[in-house]
Amino acid sequence: MKCGHVFSLAALAVGLCIFTSTVFAAEVNVYSYRKPKLIDPMFAVFTQKTGIKVNSVYAKKGMLERLKQEGSNSPADLVFTVDIGRLTDIQNAGLTQAVQSDELERDIPAQFREPNGHWFGLTSRARIIVTSVDRVGADDLKTYEDLTDARWKGRICTRSGKHPYMVALTASMIAHYGTEKAKDWLTGLKANLARKPQGNDRAQVKAIKEGVCDVAVINHYYMAKMLKDPKQVSWAKAVRVMFPNQKDFRLLHRQGTHMNISGVALTKHAPNRDAAIALMEFLASAEGQG
Repeated sequence: MKCGHVFSLAALAVGLCIFTSTVFAAEVNVYSYRKPKLIDPMFAVFTQKTGIKVNSVYAKKGMLERLKQEGSNSPADLVFTVDIGRLTDIQNAGLTQAVQSDELERDIPAQFREPNGHWFGLTSRARIIVTSVDRVGADDLKTYEDLTDARWKGRICTRSGKHPYMVALTASMIAHYGTEKAKDWLTGLKANLARKPQGNDRAQVKAIKEGVCDVAVINHYYMAKMLKDPKQVSWAKAVRVMFPNQKDFRLLHRQGTHMNISGVALTKHAPNRDAAIALMEFLASAEGQG
């Protein structure tokens, strides 16, 4: 009995060691367009909660090409992007696989996920217009289309038109108005620029504060960030926030304020599929969103 008892305890101990080793050996490999400081804290909480390690690789560009080159040998389980355009590019290249998850379907509204589960939006943002509180009236500018009016010649600042945030806005104009009208809009916007496109969104608000321009297009959340930054709070207070295309936009067939998402997709050859889906579900949950 004693020998059997000792043997049973030994077997149990070995089993526990194997189980513990298995849990902490689990991992998820992430390719990300999102900066580490924005996502690593969430990954740390997930690891603490589940024991699943998250390895992340950050890149400003080239993720699609990398996945293509790696093919079935890719270590990537998930791809995080800053906009819907890159999510659809990866899907259209045949580099994603569908995910069926009751948790994801419950936590993410249908309009923010691909119908067949190839990608899921995790955060959303509005592309708003900000204007000088001193040099622009509250009712002087109401729509994206207004940015092409000659009254704004030499008064608009923006970041590069090649940046994903601006590309997505242009794509929205094409989707709602067609290619030709979108071209006219871009031409009119370019004609009204105060300077060559440069800097990030915060730099445009700073330029308004300094009198370089009177109008800019930015993502809405930068306002909150600047208001919390002692060095930038004066920039934020120098502008007025406007959500474009609100009044009667349905009647006029306008699109409302442009919204974009950052999201995640499960790669076609994900080596750690179950752990990757667990991370997706965590990020979509109330805890992950908090």
